[in-house]
Amino acid sequence: MTGLTLVLGGASSGKSDWAERLVDTMDRPKVYIATAQAFDPEMEAKIARHRSDRGGGWQTIEAPQMLTEALSSLPDGHVALLDCVTMWLSNRLLADAPLEEEIPTLLDALDTCNVPVVVVSNEVGQGIVPDNALSRRFRDLQGRLNRQIAERADRVVAVMAGLPLVLKGTLPETATW
Repeated sequence: MTGLTLVLGGASSGKSDWAERLVDTMDRPKVYIATAQAFDPEMEAKIARHRSDRGGGWQTIEAPQMLTEALSSLPDGHVALLDCVTMWLSNRLLADAPLEEEIPTLLDALDTCNVPVVVVSNEVGQGIVPDNALSRRFRDLQGRLNRQIAERADRVVAVMAGLPLVLKGTLPETATW
């Protein structure tokens, strides 16, 4: 596997588990770029569950805000799982960051990354229209960001009920799902 893979899905669709299994098919050291922040006990438990399910053998980089820097620091010969770009976007939006500048910088970092990267993201465009301006802005930014990453990606996979649906590219022949 080379290049960039985008794994999309709804909440609790199995996209993170599937992306981890995809990374596990590679015979390379693994880096997990985590963007979530634990602001409450529920999120603390979710993060702990993700760590436990992942098991050993992963180097973790916490990057809830500084994602571009995390991508540029990846060691040669590794593979990275970025989970997830949706949380990063939420974090930056709530920090009132200059996203019109930061999103192109993130896309450049993905384009020039020296290792294969699997990006996990939520598909947010299949639900209802949000009832407030902040939520609509988030939905629109996330939809555009997903499209921009998909355009660059060698492989795009939608995950529904834990099952992959290839939208672009092919799955590794060695993988069993």
